[in-house]
Amino acid sequence: MIAERVLPLAGIHNFRDYGGYAIEGGGRLRSGVLWRSAHHQDATSDDLDTIDNLGIETIVDLRGDDEREAHPCRRSENFSARVLFADGNTAGLAPHLQAAGGTIDNDTARSRMVDVYASMPYRPVLVNTLRLYLSALAEYDAPSLVHCVAGKDRTGFAVAVVHRLLGVHEDDLMHDYLLTNTAGKIEERIAQGGDVIRARYGAEIHDDAIRTLMSVNPIFLDAALATVRRDHGDVPTYAEAVLNFTPDMREALTDRLVVY
Repeated sequence: MIAERVLPLAGIHNFRDYGGYAIEGGGRLRSGVLWRSAHHQDATSDDLDTIDNLGIETIVDLRGDDEREAHPCRRSENFSARVLFADGNTAGLAPHLQAAGGTIDNDTARSRMVDVYASMPYRPVLVNTLRLYLSALAEYDAPSLVHCVAGKDRTGFAVAVVHRLLGVHEDDLMHDYLLTNTAGKIEERIAQGGDVIRARYGAEIHDDAIRTLMSVNPIFLDAALATVRRDHGDVPTYAEAVLNFTPDMREALTDRLVVY
């Protein structure tokens, strides 16, 4: 299953197709049109050629301005896709880890990640970019790719929203989310992430805490979905109220992305 869904790119973590899942009530998501990944700062020339060959016409960048400046994505000479993002910086883990102070153990890391996810449905930059993403999916009948820095947290929530709007069962969207822990070079990504986190926060962060911060966990995504359910009942109602998602957009997504 993983081998069929994940592209083994040398310089981009977690690059995979999140289509192909069965739809409640019948049908299946198209394959080869819905892609997700980490950012492309370290993409090789071969990686860029592979991306070009996928025919991706829209890239949705969930990062904030500060992240785009610090980690510019590489593009091929033939790159012509539209890149959509919202202006502004994202808080992410920064205030949560800074507030922890001193030593950060695994329990603290897990708690901070739950807090981050619980607030994710209302983070302004993420909300604004999700609006752009859903509008693009409704408007353009061509492959797209969504990414953040690691392609696991903000991207994971974005993909979960799209999955539920199209009728993918929550068990399947969780399966896709958890592929991050086994897809690609997970140990390399954890090691790189640990170096960045320790350099940024200057705290003593235990190795198991680094693994928690750089991995995904069902309780994390569940925290985001619990916020949605608490305030709106379900993802479609949340999308309508917060993401400006209309019935016409949902019909367009279904027409373009569901096959029977």
